[in-house]
Amino acid sequence: MRSLKRIFNKIRMENPFWSDYTCFAEAVHGKGFSRKTIIRSFNSLVDKEDYTRSEKKEIIEHLVGLSKSG
Repeated sequence: MRSLKRIFNKIRMENPFWSDYTCFAEAVHGKGFSRKTIIRSFNSLVDKEDYTRSEKKEIIEHLVGLSKSG
């Protein structure tokens, strides 16, 4: 199975001026990752101080939708 962390790191290396969120969104787009995988990876890969708890809930919902879109 593909590794979200590996995809994220590759995108981040190729686009050093992108934010962590932008790289993460690109990494999940159309890949069909589960909500659980997205949450776990988001917590470990994106800086915790970038978003408040209430923002994070909305962001996760958006990322889950991106992951399901093709």
